[in-house]
Amino acid sequence: MDQRILLIEDNPDITRVVQYELEQAGYRVLTAADGITGLTSAREHAPDLVVLDLGLPDFDGAEVARRLRKTSSVPIIILTAMDAVDRKVNLLEAGADDYMTKPFHPEELVARVKVQLRHQQHGEVISIGALEIHPQKRLCHYNGHEVRLSPKEFDLLTFLARQPGRVYSRQEIEREVWNGELPSNSNVVDVHMANMRAKLRDLDGYGIIRTVRGIGYALKTP
Repeated sequence: MDQRILLIEDNPDITRVVQYELEQAGYRVLTAADGITGLTSAREHAPDLVVLDLGLPDFDGAEVARRLRKTSSVPIIILTAMDAVDRKVNLLEAGADDYMTKPFHPEELVARVKVQLRHQQHGEVISIGALEIHPQKRLCHYNGHEVRLSPKEFDLLTFLARQPGRVYSRQEIEREVWNGELPSNSNVVDVHMANMRAKLRDLDGYGIIRTVRGIGYALKTP
């Protein structure tokens, strides 16, 4: 899966420039013009990094960062027109990993995005009960034992693990893990789920993947 950047910014001119620069750098960019839409997009798409404007039309960007931090460790870079030291401290305490003061150069923002993603790649571990996933090393352990997954099985389990408890439809899974390239009425998602369950069952982890009849799948929380 390509790395996804969520840009939450209400100024269309800034959005257009930043989106262009990030896409030129090879990232997939999702955009939102207000906090509510941004939080919804973060929940549905599990971005690898969030670029967040402080002055949003519905509520303060710092509040968006606090809400994101309740369920995610995604890196957050805040864009702000305020240069006061105490305000910057408050942003970091709200959960921001970095900030840039407007006006800024888009190329510098791209450089900071790369730094944050590099830090994330070196240290990210997803732990849910006995399940431990190292996305960048592409290693998965359950109860201390390695789970030998195929590349797509690993992508699929990691996708579910980034939002444990959330139910994903088969269509959402196909779009995010297979980039929407599966034919209609395909059972590929179900086959991969069955294969993962069989591998986890050998380690007493069969039940961690939950089937919601008529909807899709979720990873159980401890």
